[in-house]
Amino acid sequence: MDEEATCSICLDHLQEPVTIGCGHNFCRACITRYCEDTVRGSGDAVPCPSCRAEFQIGSFRLNTQLRNLVKKIKEQSLKPGKEQMENQCVEHEEILKLFCEEDGEAICVICRESQAHRGHTVLPIQEAASNYQVGDTTDLREPIAQTHTYLDREGIKSECEKLRRFVSEEEQRLLQRLEEEERETLRSLEANVAQLSRQSSSLCTLISEIKEKSRQTPAELLKDVRRTLDRSKDVKLQEAKAVSTELKTPCSIPGMMEMLRKFRGDVTLDPGTANLNLILSKDRKCVRLGDKQQALPDTLERFDTCPCVLGSEGITGGRRYWEVEVGDKTDWALGVCRESVRRRGEVTMTPGHGYWVVWLRDGGYKACTYSLTPLPVHLQPRRVGVFLDYEGGEVSFYNVTDRSHLFTFTDTFSGILCPYFYPGLNRGGSNAAPLTLCPVPAQP
Repeated sequence: MDEEATCSICLDHLQEPVTIGCGHNFCRACITRYCEDTVRGSGDAVPCPSCRAEFQIGSFRLNTQLRNLVKKIKEQSLKPGKEQMENQCVEHEEILKLFCEEDGEAICVICRESQAHRGHTVLPIQEAASNYQVGDTTDLREPIAQTHTYLDREGIKSECEKLRRFVSEEEQRLLQRLEEEERETLRSLEANVAQLSRQSSSLCTLISEIKEKSRQTPAELLKDVRRTLDRSKDVKLQEAKAVSTELKTPCSIPGMMEMLRKFRGDVTLDPGTANLNLILSKDRKCVRLGDKQQALPDTLERFDTCPCVLGSEGITGGRRYWEVEVGDKTDWALGVCRESVRRRGEVTMTPGHGYWVVWLRDGGYKACTYSLTPLPVHLQPRRVGVFLDYEGGEVSFYNVTDRSHLFTFTDTFSGILCPYFYPGLNRGGSNAAPLTLCPVPAQP
């Protein structure tokens, strides 16, 4: 474990570890300095210091799990004479006054403001300790806490092992389906080739015979001309059947959907950002386009031109997942945007303008990249899932109907992000149905 937590560039414990495309990890400062020293005008791709596989500069991502692992390794590897005080933070050397319930560990006030714990439930350490007391036997707190942490760790290991096993089985199933489709496609192509070969052979024979007769005298030519004409009629040219090479099996991973739903959070619509033509339900879970403007104050927070609305819950870290019922609507857009986006005037839904969005318009599903990217939709989605990994820099979209992946944006996030909803134009009533935020099931 200590070796895995060591940067191969500085040969010290990883500081702010980041992962590059080939899977190797380095200190953020080390790999950044290495890129600056290596490029020297030769392009954006540089070789990995460990395996020499090329990766794009700036494509590395913060590895939060490895950072936490390195922190624990440091705690375990302190040499005699350098032990930290029992109630002192190893990383910041501050008094441990708080307890993070999500991570099950005591932290200092500096830890609380870090990305690793921001947004987590944090209690004063004395209050948290009381949750582990058994009657008045206070000396049992530590063993109970250790047992609680052990059970959490074993549960996580078990769940991860189930997911790894499922993903492996799903991979084998999809590869087997792909091989079957490939064999079917090859059989169709071979049948086409055989048909064309037979037609080519018949044509070559007839052409040779006609050339031979063209050299005969008129009398000889006319003698068997009827037989030659009859033979030419027998040669029927048939068009080869079109063979599609598109994969019919969608990449459907139900287990991944179940894992994503563990990050579901309650999302509601923010009426203060809604365009005046939009009508929100009382519970702020549905939005549709009305026939006229609502009699509400036209504040700077509202979108004045685009009929869209944001979610009430600003997101500054962690992972969040929500699902939206789109039903049979023919025009809609969903995703995430920066809270700071311009609300007045026309909206340009691209990452460069602070939007990470997919839409349905004119019968086509597309990701709103700098140039629109068509999406591989095999079955019309009646429900769409949106997953935001803030630190990982990803916004992913899923077709919940057939449990398939639609698209993933990759970017670097900062500031507050908000869910984004656009119910589309009514188009004569054919698209008047609302967008509906799906309820979050009660946790057991």
